[in-house]
Amino acid sequence: MEPPPLTFVMQIRIEVGEPVDLGPAPTGHRRLVPILGGTVTGPGCSGRVLPAGADDQRLTSSTLTELDASYSLETDDGARIGVRNTGIRVGRAEDIRAIVEGEPVPPERIHFRTQPRFTTAAPDLAWMNERLFVARGARTPDAVQLEVFRLD
Repeated sequence: MEPPPLTFVMQIRIEVGEPVDLGPAPTGHRRLVPILGGTVTGPGCSGRVLPAGADDQRLTSSTLTELDASYSLETDDGARIGVRNTGIRVGRAEDIRAIVEGEPVPPERIHFRTQPRFTTAAPDLAWMNERLFVARGARTPDAVQLEVFRLD
């Protein structure tokens, strides 16, 4: 079989707040990063990130962070979309440390990939409930930038 193609759907810019450090846990050092808002643009969806939700992060080693974010989108016409986005961020120890400390790191030095799942009651967006998606990301001190692709 041929690998499935990817179709660009949207770009999400998620504005984030100051992380809440929960400290060491059996699964890794935990941080909660509040989601403050943001924008959604693209051929599949346009709108905004609602100011609610958080990214539950586990720093499982000096080079690997596991991500589990829950948040919501609202389209330009008022439809609401729930998002559950899990993934990984991998880089050299000094680059991961810099991100944790709120310093900028060039995105090409970080492998940042996620698997967003979307749920919505909007009839014209029902296709989002029925497809799988992947995203690549970049982290800045105050935001996360995701490029989301549908797995066709």
